Amino acid sequence: MFYCNFTVAFWQPQLLEFYHKNFFFSQCAIQLKKGGTRALIEMLSLHSAVAAAQNEVHFFDWESHFQKGLPWYLSQMPYAFPNQLTVEKTPAYFTSSKVPKRIHQMNPDIKLLLILRDPTERVLSDYTQVFYNRLQKHKRYQPIESVLVKDGEINLGYKALNRSLYYVHMQNWLHYFPPESIHVVDGDELIRDPFPEMKKVERFLKLEPQINASNFYFNKTKGFYCLRDHGRERCLHDSKGRAHPHVAPAILQKLYQFFHEPNKKFFELVGRTFNWN
Repeated sequence: MFYCNFTVAFWQPQLLEFYHKNFFFSQCAIQLKKGGTRALIEMLSLHSAVAAAQNEVHFFDWESHFQKGLPWYLSQMPYAFPNQLTVEKTPAYFTSSKVPKRIHQMNPDIKLLLILRDPTERVLSDYTQVFYNRLQKHKRYQPIESVLVKDGEINLGYKALNRSLYYVHMQNWLHYFPPESIHVVDGDELIRDPFPEMKKVERFLKLEPQINASNFYFNKTKGFYCLRDHGRERCLHDSKGRAHPHVAPAILQKLYQFFHEPNKKFFELVGRTFNWN
C-alpha cells in the first residue's frame, strides 16, 4: 500500500493512501491490495495529527472520479485542523501505471508511504478475500490450486501474481519520485510487532512522537494485535487475519521460486531487504 503523504499516505500493491496538510498535498501513502492498508490507517489514526478518510476514494485511478477535478477529491477528505495530515487509502494506486504521474503533477515534492507484505502471503490473502466474498454470496469459486497453477506451472494469467511483482510497479513510481520520498512499511512486521514500524512512520512523516507501545495489545482470541486509545480498545474487522486455505507444499515452493528473482530486483531498487520466502 502506498501513502500520500505515496498514498497511502499509502497506499497499496495492496495499495495508495494520501496525506495532505492544510489542503495542500505534502505527504501521501500508496498501498497494495491485501498489503495491510486498513491496519496501517487504523494505527495512524492513533496520532492526534492525523485525520483519516473512511472510504477508498479512487481519485487517481478511476477516470470517472479524476475528471471531477481536485476540488471534488478534497471534498472526499475528512475535516482536518491546520496542524493535521489527512490520510486516504486506495489499494489500487500502487499497481496503476497512470497514478504516479498524476500525483507527481499535483505535487512533485510529496512524501509517500508504501506498505508491502511477503508476495506469496499477499497472493494467498488476495485469494482468501475473493474466496470468502464468493462464499458469502453463494457463488461458485475456483479452488486455489486451479488459479495458482496451470498445466503444472505457475498461472501467469492470475492477476494477483502481477500485483505481487513489486519491482515492476516500483520502477514506475521511481520514475517520478526519488527513493527518499518513499518509505516502505514492512507489512509483515506491522502484523508481528506494530510499534517499531509505526515509530518509523512517525519519523518519516515528521510527526511529533505520540504512538507508544501501550497503544497495542495482543488479542489471543483473534491472534493479532488490537489497538488501545485513551482507554478504548478496538480490533480490526473479523475479515482481517482470516486463515488462508491450505496450499500443497509443492505449489508453495513454486510460488517461492517464482517470486525469488523479482524480490531480489525489488530489494535492489529500494536498497533494503525483507524477510520474504
